[in-house]
Amino acid sequence: SGSSDPYCVVKVDNEVVARTATVWKSLNPFWGEEITLLLPRGFHSLTIYVLDEDTIGQDDVIGKVSLSHQQISAELQGIDSWLSLAPVNPDQEVQGEIHLELRVPERGHPRVLRCHLIQARDLAPRDPSGTSDPFGRVSCCGHTLETSVVKKTRFPRWDEVLEFELPEGELGEAVLSVEVWDWDIVGKNDFLGRVEFFLDTLCPGPTRGWFQLLPFPSTTEDHGGQLGALRLTVRLLEDTVLPPHHYQPLIQLLTEPILCPAQSPEGTALAVLEEVTSGESRQDVATKLVKIFLGQGLAVPLLDYLATRELARTTDPNTLFRSNSLASKSMEQFMKVVGLPYLHEVLKPVVNRIFEEKKYVELDPSKMELSRGRRISFKGSLSEAQVRESSLELLKGYLGDIVDAIVGSVDKCPLPMRVAFKQLRGRVEERFPLAQHEEVRYFSISGFLFLRFFAPAVLTPKLFGLREQHAEPCTGRTLLLLAK
Repeated sequence: SGSSDPYCVVKVDNEVVARTATVWKSLNPFWGEEITLLLPRGFHSLTIYVLDEDTIGQDDVIGKVSLSHQQISAELQGIDSWLSLAPVNPDQEVQGEIHLELRVPERGHPRVLRCHLIQARDLAPRDPSGTSDPFGRVSCCGHTLETSVVKKTRFPRWDEVLEFELPEGELGEAVLSVEVWDWDIVGKNDFLGRVEFFLDTLCPGPTRGWFQLLPFPSTTEDHGGQLGALRLTVRLLEDTVLPPHHYQPLIQLLTEPILCPAQSPEGTALAVLEEVTSGESRQDVATKLVKIFLGQGLAVPLLDYLATRELARTTDPNTLFRSNSLASKSMEQFMKVVGLPYLHEVLKPVVNRIFEEKKYVELDPSKMELSRGRRISFKGSLSEAQVRESSLELLKGYLGDIVDAIVGSVDKCPLPMRVAFKQLRGRVEERFPLAQHEEVRYFSISGFLFLRFFAPAVLTPKLFGLREQHAEPCTGRTLLLLAK
């Protein structure tokens, strides 16, 4: 069809840890999925594979982006860019670990390096049977030795010692290379991974442990985006979590203006935080603040405090809460945390029906595919006016059901949300008391409830947990028009 059904698989050190939804029939997919992973401090690499889902047969691998631990941790603000996809060579997709004991004598003549290959685990399958026939190959100072082959396993145990006589004098740049290969009776042996050690960095005593197998250094040239590119935002946060009592002074400092409102608001920690928070970090700060204040039972007073400060700065009621201020972002995060079950109860029936019916909806004449009208009528293609009329009826039907569901859900709306909105309405009335601004008290609430809560969930149901998969292009267009 000239398109793909792409999805992404995320691997950490060759272990699959996440999968995105499939975006159907697209060469320019948007996933918009945020994945948070708890990783061991010693992880080596993060790799994202882009695949094309096939109904019949095996899914096709389009390409991959691989980032080392060093690359990610070097960018303190995180990586946020387009990265070209690299081709995937199945023979180079190594995995697993090898258990070694290395001993380099500090002195003596001759000096003999002992390399004890004990076992390996979770090797990549290279044979049709889903196993491999692994053997170890050790190279040092121009000499190479091999272990015996262990047949039909991905968890071989060799328990063999290979010895090398080291040259006299300083070891310099001498390297010990340990490779694992899959033995084949016909054709070339398949590479399973390697690990390298600089001899002058090894301790005089034994060095023993499990070591991750790595591929050969990549010689793949940049394909200049021929396979496409992946837009990624990757950020590594290495946190040390202390016992709860260590955080009490910070919590006390943040909650002080809420618990002791008599003091001047300008010099409080919250006021300073609001002033210094930049646009990029405002989302993170709002998320953390809402969590902290929810834990203290003070989330609604926090929103009241931030809204009051923003109202004091606002002169034109038409711009109220339109920017991504700390007050707006905090209310947005608050609704997501407190109101997600409510959102599901209200929207899920209609959203599910839109996905199941797959109706063709289009209002823009330049985007209309009149042949799609056959889905609406068996009499052949429809005119622009007929498609528009049919689309309007469908959209009004869906929208009517959504509005009815929202209006009929007042009693189900979480109490904290209702209290927060009641306080917000009161503050707006105090700030804009004139009769000409009477509607502002409603706009201030609907701006949050509809523009930042219901409409985004209608637009991208997957991101709010309403659906497991993204919408197909036709359904996605219906949702976009409906959200607008």
